[in-house]
Amino acid sequence: MSKKETYESRTEELLAPIAEANGVEIYDVEYVKEGSEWYLRAYIDKEGGVNIQDCENVSRALSDKLDADDFIRDSYILEVSSPGLGRPLKKDKHLQKSLGQDVEIRLYKAQDKCKEFEGTLKAFDAESITIETEEKEMTFARADIALIRLALDF
Repeated sequence: MSKKETYESRTEELLAPIAEANGVEIYDVEYVKEGSEWYLRAYIDKEGGVNIQDCENVSRALSDKLDADDFIRDSYILEVSSPGLGRPLKKDKHLQKSLGQDVEIRLYKAQDKCKEFEGTLKAFDAESITIETEEKEMTFARADIALIRLALDF
């Protein structure tokens, strides 16, 4: 397991009881470098969406746990937030909750002379994701997908 995966996994373990105590669920945890800074981001969600107080409560409690455990050797910035409206669907649990909803898919390379598709998420498995567009049902290999996220309707 890489350092990144270890940090994300350990943070998620510390976050689980905090999330439960605050009535939220863990959407995702990521440890990323942007410029010269490392960021540890915890995305939380709940029915009806999270508010600033939810984020603050979880952030304070998680910060205390991270300071006590002290397993991350790099200096980093902790951020706790909502995954947002156009949230990426990274895990099977995200896809499962999004079945029947409109999604956007971006591919690494063009398929049918196009790299971006939008449709209703119909099915997924370990190898593929299927959507229903206005024209037809389309199945994409997961390895070909650069990004899948909820579509934004404005």
